[in-house]
Amino acid sequence: MDNICLEGRLSMIAKSMVKYVEGSSVTRAMFEEGKKLAAKYGAENVFDFSLGNPSTPPPESVKKALSDILNETEPGRLHGYMNNSGHEDVREAVAQSLNKRFGTAFSQKNILMTVGAAGGLNVILKTLADPGDEIIAFAPYFGEYNNYVANFGGKMVVVAPDILSFQPDIEEFGKKITAKTKAVIINTPNNPTGVVYSEDTIKKIAEVLYNKQEEYGTQIYIISDEPYRELVYDGVKVPYITKYYKNTIVGYSYSKSLSLPGERIGYLVIPDEADDFENLLCAANVANRILGFVNAPSIMQLAVARCLEETTDISVYDTNRKLLYNKLVSYGFECVKPEGAFYLWVKALEDDDISFVNKAKEFNLLLVPGSSFMCPGYVRIAYCVDTDMIKRSFVQFEKLARCYN
Repeated sequence: MDNICLEGRLSMIAKSMVKYVEGSSVTRAMFEEGKKLAAKYGAENVFDFSLGNPSTPPPESVKKALSDILNETEPGRLHGYMNNSGHEDVREAVAQSLNKRFGTAFSQKNILMTVGAAGGLNVILKTLADPGDEIIAFAPYFGEYNNYVANFGGKMVVVAPDILSFQPDIEEFGKKITAKTKAVIINTPNNPTGVVYSEDTIKKIAEVLYNKQEEYGTQIYIISDEPYRELVYDGVKVPYITKYYKNTIVGYSYSKSLSLPGERIGYLVIPDEADDFENLLCAANVANRILGFVNAPSIMQLAVARCLEETTDISVYDTNRKLLYNKLVSYGFECVKPEGAFYLWVKALEDDDISFVNKAKEFNLLLVPGSSFMCPGYVRIAYCVDTDMIKRSFVQFEKLARCYN
């Protein structure tokens, strides 16, 4: 069923849900529109860049792991309940993998397996946020953060970007922190810009937070949302934020790194060093249950534990990145060259990004307006698509550019 409710059909739902239904995800709406256009014009003539759905297959090791697990594992362990935080051996394997890669000192007690990164973010926000607490995010950011924060009565506070680099504006960030600030959401590599926050940026964010904690006598947590950590290009390094700021909680997902978005599997990292660690851990474990997740999918926990050193083939995304960036720049588009993820952030050729997106639809180009990411005047192009589709789209992008020349 399409995620669309028609006027006159909302009277029986909760009043709090009306605004969510009416403002349902622009990205998802574009995806649905793409299917309709494909039925009308033929799929080969529609260029859908709207949804960040991985286009590369999972590594063969995932298929083998699933097969072996189904054939070898005792049914009670395979399908039964477990600790709400997940299988202990899986959590230990995740912890040791992180320690090997980043020089950390985690153990299974620091890991909570979650129903994807989105589930993990809701768990930690439930753990931390009281109604009225403020959560800061750096624009542009994934629009669902607004909904996750609203789920628990929080108030989202937006920090505008430095539009030259799309690194966070540190000066404005400091001004937005108050005694009510409970957490700061960081997403790097970033959706929608593809920018990786530099080590210098992370150090400055940490310095501001340490100073503000002392000023207000409060604890402020970083929630580092990292589904794109493995998708980086040109040798770019993504700082592991727990090493820079002790009150950091990491949310991770295998949706992008292993191309498993439909399996909903990820984890939270809650370091020993975090203030009130024991209570945080206990509360997050309970939140995982009372939010209805109970535990992350058992089979997928066991599968990813066998594939911790694997990733999907990101060379395809790198090829697409270079093709799209170079060609669009040659047509006169102003683009942020992505360092990670699989999105291209492009300045709209008119002030109204929604009007620009509608103009692009005339050429069967489906883009997502920057206003969906709290940053109007830009559009996001997801290049996690077939390379041939990108090549076929160039004629249409050139026609679109000519409309503004």
